[in-house]
This record gives sequence, C-alpha cells and structure tokens, in this order.
Amino acid sequence: MDEAEQGSAHKYLVVRDHLAGLVAQELAVGDAIPSERHLSQQFGLSRMTVRQAVDALVTEGVLVREQGRGTFVAPQRIDFEMRLTTFGEEMRRRGLEPATTVLTAQTVAATPDVATALEIEPGDKVHFLYRVRSADGAPICIEQVWVPVAQAPDLFDDGAPASMYDALRARGLAPEWGEDTLAAGDATDTEASLLGLADARAVLRAERRTYSVDGAVMFSRASYRADRYSVWVPLRAPRPTLVPRRRDAAATTTPGPATAGADDVTAAPGGRR
Repeated sequence: MDEAEQGSAHKYLVVRDHLAGLVAQELAVGDAIPSERHLSQQFGLSRMTVRQAVDALVTEGVLVREQGRGTFVAPQRIDFEMRLTTFGEEMRRRGLEPATTVLTAQTVAATPDVATALEIEPGDKVHFLYRVRSADGAPICIEQVWVPVAQAPDLFDDGAPASMYDALRARGLAPEWGEDTLAAGDATDTEASLLGLADARAVLRAERRTYSVDGAVMFSRASYRADRYSVWVPLRAPRPTLVPRRRDAAATTTPGPATAGADDVTAAPGGRR
C-alpha cells in the first residue's frame, strides 16, 4: 500500500486505525507502539503522515508521548460526572486509589475575584488550599480552594482537611448545590511540571462556586490533565429553580443548577466549584 494508491483519502486514518486496534487487542498500558520509521515502511507512507496518525491518538488520550523515550499506550481516561461529590469518592468508585499532595494551606486576604465569587468583601480573610490530586499515583489535577474564615474559622487548626466537603459538613455548612464553568487551555510551565506533562499540554480548567443553604461557602479553581480526564454532564429539561444564580437573577425562570461534580475542590478541568 503506497500513498498514490490511497489517493485523496485520509491516509493517516489507516495507520490510526491500525494503532487503535493494537491498543485494543494486543498492547497494555505503558507498552510502546512501533516506531514511526517502522510504521512508515510497513504502510508505505511518509513519516509525516504516520506522525499525523500518532498525533490523533495522542489528542484522543489513547497514546501518550514521553520526551526522550517514545510513545506509549496511555492509561484509560477518567470519565468524571459533574456532581457535588468528593474527588476521593469518585476515584474509589472507579477502582482507583486517590492521593493528595498539599502544596499550600494558609490564611490570606481575598482578592477581588475571589471576594466576588464568595460574596464577601475584598481583603476579607479566607482559607486558601493549593494541592495536587492523584489517582493510582498519577497526578490528575491541580486545585486551588478558598473558604471564608468567617464561615469556618477553625478549618485549618489541625492541618488541611483531607476532604473539604466533609470538613464543611462537620461545621454545619453542608454543600447543597454548585455552579461549574469549564474551559480548555494550555498548561503553564508550573502546571506542566506538577502534572507531569511533556508534549501534550492541554488542560481542562474548571471553576466552581459551592453553596450551602446559607449562601456561598467555597470557591475553587482546578486544572485537569486533558489526556487523562473527561467530563460527563447529565442533562434534563429546564425547570424553575428556587436558588437563581447571580448571573441569571434578572430572569423570571432559570434552568435548575447542574448537579456539579468533581471533588471538594477545583479550579477541573474548571462557573464555579
């Protein structure tokens, strides 16, 4: 099979489908795929065309490139349902072992954007938590979380809580609903380093504002590895809500809030958490 024979068809798809078949039937997570040179000779295609096929599978999260080593079968993507649950609960439900590395846990002054999200004044004291969340030893996301000190003054007295939602519940601030905003982006150098990203540096950014019955109790931002993480959002027909969102306050009726969902924190992917 050579390029001339395939005419104007998407030649790279032949290689892409071949590699996808290998991943599905023969290769295991962490196994290396055949080299570009080998594939080029096997299919009679240019290395540029072969690279296009590999790039497609990297983008789909099927393969992962490791600088200086090669291209390997990637771990299965984590499909995350958007709802108010904890990171640990979601990972264990999928048979994965969650872990957290706390980078910063301190009390700081709220910046204007954080103050707006939490419905407090700029400069008011907030608890700030910055951490990396992992599944089976692989970093999945970086999270930043803010909680008003006035709502939970003793939140960090015994160190950073393992679960922010559980800590809020213990203080009578049980999360009732939330808002998420998701956006795609490129990882910063710091994010790439913390998440172990090499060539593929796409991340899913999430912002979440979490509410108890008394109002906003937590704001978070997270950056998720796009090659390891996808979002599943259940949909339903619009209906009036008893708790209108600030941005929809002028509307007479608004859709019910999406059952937000990741963990007690986030920036994923990535509105409000």
